[in-house]
Amino acid sequence: MPLLSLVALPFLGSLLAAFLPANARNTESTLAGLIALACAVQAAMYFPEVAAGGVIRQEFNWLPSLGLNFVLRMDGYAWMFSMLVLGIGALVMLYARYYMSPADPVPRFFSFLLAFMGAMSGVVLSGNLIQIVLFWELTSLFSFLLIGYWHHRRDARRGARMALTVTGAGGLCLLAGMLVLGHIVGSYDLDVVLASGVQVRTHPLYTVVLVLVLLGALTKSAQFPFHFWLPHAMAAPTPVSAYLHSATMVKAGVFLMARLWPVLAGTDEWFWLVTSAGLATLLIGGFAAIFQHDLKGLLAYSTLSHLGLITTLLGLNSPLAAVAAVFHILNHATFKASLFMAVGIIDHETGTRDIRRLSGLRRAMPITATLACVASAAMAGVPLLNGFISKEMFFTEAVFVTATPLFERLLPIVATVAGMFSVVYSLRFTADVFFGPDTCATLPKRPHEPPHWMRVPIEVLVLACLLVGVAPQWAVQDILNAAAAPVVGGHLPAFDLAVWHGFNLPLVMSFVALAGGIVLYALLRGPMHGGHLQRTPLLSQIRSKQIFHDVLAWLTALSRRALRLFGTRRLQPQLLLLVGVTVGSATATLWLHGLGPVVSTGTRPPLTFSPMFALLWAVGIGASLGAVWQAKYHRLTALALMSVSGLVTVVTFAWFSAPDLALTQLSVEAVTTVLILLGLRWLPKRLEEQVPRRNWWGRLKVRTRRARDLTLALLSGLGMAALSYALMTRPFEQTISPFFLERALPEGGGRNVVNVMLVDFRGFDTLGEITVLGVVALTVYALLRRFRPAPESTVLPPQQQAVPADLATDLINPHMVADPAQGYLMVPAVLVRLVLPLAAVVAVYLFMRGHNAPGGGFVAGLVLSTAFILQYIVSGTQWVEAHMHLRPQRWIATGLLIATATGLGAFALGYPFLTTHTAHVHLPLVGDFHVASALFYDIGVFALVVGATLLILTALGHQSVRGHRRPRQASAADATPEVAPALAQGEH
Repeated sequence: MPLLSLVALPFLGSLLAAFLPANARNTESTLAGLIALACAVQAAMYFPEVAAGGVIRQEFNWLPSLGLNFVLRMDGYAWMFSMLVLGIGALVMLYARYYMSPADPVPRFFSFLLAFMGAMSGVVLSGNLIQIVLFWELTSLFSFLLIGYWHHRRDARRGARMALTVTGAGGLCLLAGMLVLGHIVGSYDLDVVLASGVQVRTHPLYTVVLVLVLLGALTKSAQFPFHFWLPHAMAAPTPVSAYLHSATMVKAGVFLMARLWPVLAGTDEWFWLVTSAGLATLLIGGFAAIFQHDLKGLLAYSTLSHLGLITTLLGLNSPLAAVAAVFHILNHATFKASLFMAVGIIDHETGTRDIRRLSGLRRAMPITATLACVASAAMAGVPLLNGFISKEMFFTEAVFVTATPLFERLLPIVATVAGMFSVVYSLRFTADVFFGPDTCATLPKRPHEPPHWMRVPIEVLVLACLLVGVAPQWAVQDILNAAAAPVVGGHLPAFDLAVWHGFNLPLVMSFVALAGGIVLYALLRGPMHGGHLQRTPLLSQIRSKQIFHDVLAWLTALSRRALRLFGTRRLQPQLLLLVGVTVGSATATLWLHGLGPVVSTGTRPPLTFSPMFALLWAVGIGASLGAVWQAKYHRLTALALMSVSGLVTVVTFAWFSAPDLALTQLSVEAVTTVLILLGLRWLPKRLEEQVPRRNWWGRLKVRTRRARDLTLALLSGLGMAALSYALMTRPFEQTISPFFLERALPEGGGRNVVNVMLVDFRGFDTLGEITVLGVVALTVYALLRRFRPAPESTVLPPQQQAVPADLATDLINPHMVADPAQGYLMVPAVLVRLVLPLAAVVAVYLFMRGHNAPGGGFVAGLVLSTAFILQYIVSGTQWVEAHMHLRPQRWIATGLLIATATGLGAFALGYPFLTTHTAHVHLPLVGDFHVASALFYDIGVFALVVGATLLILTALGHQSVRGHRRPRQASAADATPEVAPALAQGEH
């Protein structure tokens, strides 16, 4: 099976889990577990190839001209992480089946967890720098959803927001760093980057790349000074904590540092930045873990400490230290996942995680106590367990490090002190909870052993800790060789995983750490258990969390000031700012690069003067000026005049042989005029009309503003005219047109160059544009759902409304287009309804001919939308929705899915994303039929345009119905008891 399944299957499982019923906990957990297990088995089958030094690679062309292809790549290091992500993921799925309550929204839980697994697999297996960042940000997003799973809890919401803010900001820095790194190397392909270490380290932008990449990695792995978010993530369910903080989320940062170790390591900058962050986190995390009373809080800070240890090893610029870092990543994942699951069992069976209330649990839970004690001993570095071997390798590197004399003397001391801290918090986890006097009677629940299958994941992981600790060469030597070789550049240093290396200084440091930790625990046991040392002078001075909240508060205040400065209820100032910035930017660019290309003319001869065309533009200019003038008095008249200008533009496009643009412009004019008409009624009055101008100063301000706006408008118009003139007078051969004209038919399979450009040559741009259109429609719908128009008593009188009340009401009148009392033409609704099938036929005709003649999905969608709009006008919003069941949101979703699936279909044939394919099909009674894959892409465009237009129309139509209703005759059912008899007799 291809590598793609390791990434795609979890995402597909996430979609399936989301639609399962809420009471099917067994089904959901089984689905999630089987997907994780199947992926883990598939990944395990790749080991012989990667152990031999091979690299498994699968590539899909995406944007090959830019070096952006979808690449999946597995070497020994990626294999090890894949096994951690998928293997521990399968165990967590089994554990979560028994941990999660049936009252929880379990489908959402397993859906998020599988999606996170897919995102993490994408990070591990990505062979492209930009692709790594994409999946990197997906892990931040899904971890946000998992941490905030119990969103009714305030701590969960705060922890999720903090994690997303910190890791998301780091992700943006990582994106910038990857862009610069790709610029230095000349490629975003990971294989090319890994082979360009010397080129990167000697480049002037190396420091920039290093800082940006480390900001992304250190924030993700919660390294100092970004360590504060990890303990707050403990608000997540325990299966989430076990997964995110042992093998996935927080390991992503150290994964990336090890992944890029051959490229970025080996310099003084790397040494001091990475080692300083790692040592600070190692000490802070270990020291803080000692004083935690929440078991998950203790494990959270211990995770910080061990991540600091891994980061320190990676920062030492030693190949053997890098090997030790990879080994400790593997060991930490096994004992930390088992410990988190043990905490979940304790919490699940006792009702509390407070160490001060827990004691003597070994009597009620002997098996769980044994498993937890073994895992804690591995975390403390006790001999014959896996944590001892990797920690002894850390002590070895600390002793033989090559740096400044002060650092060489301090590092062994710091390493030993950190080892003492790990012993103390490991003893707190075991001695205080499982030994001592029995307090089971005072707990919220009577403790007992959990179901056997809930313990199975812990038993598997603890067995791994024992096997690696007792027989490391047999259990893990080959895996470590395969995983560490790519990290150090392919040439492994000499090392031995034997349990006994003789009596040496690292062994002495290990025993000192164990003995010192036991003594320190004995000295602090009383105050810690009594809760007297919750706050220490050292921890109170580390204010990273407070700095984070201060920065957020400062940014919030800054945004409010900017909103007050630039925000306004009036459209005119917003347009002034937008147009002013555009004109200023264009002017500055032209000034810097010279005005010659703009003011100079080409050699193309101008067309002969046409009085008819001049008259046409005179009409358009007159309508535009009239719209500006009438906007002061009556917006409806201004809208009508704007429509005249739009029609002049339509004729202009047709005049210059651009029928596609003419059709599109005509359809857009029809649709937007009605939509704007529905929204005009809710626009406020002009502000100068609300405050009478009684003095000369007010009149001067208004005239000055109008003169400023007129000047800016003239500059904008003249500038666009100059640019257009410079472009249209160029020789035809100097434009880009010949490229598309020559390739439209042979490469795009169509004679309509405009349509071929939209669905083929610039198909990616079109996909982005229709996505934006769908987002805009959903945003308008969401905003108007919360908008409530003024009550009838506060609606402006007809003479002051932007749209007359009768016309606004007639837009939803089920019997006529306009009120007969006003003298408008009456149109029976049945006649307008007959337009719908005719418009549908026209839309299909325009759609089918679009690839070779004027038309296409966009125009066809607008034509059909116009027909639906007529139904809304004559039949009303409620009638249409009750009888037609249009469901615009589904149109939007279907359109996006079809367009995206069409683009991805090219992958099946080995072509880049959105590559067009054509075929000739013979149909009976029809003959040969030319079919292009762009046809299906255009179907997606068509569906999305219809859905977006109808959704905006529906939102505006509901507001019109809600805001202005025709008065209905009172009935006895509406009256009070005192007047009901009179109303029943017809007395009013």
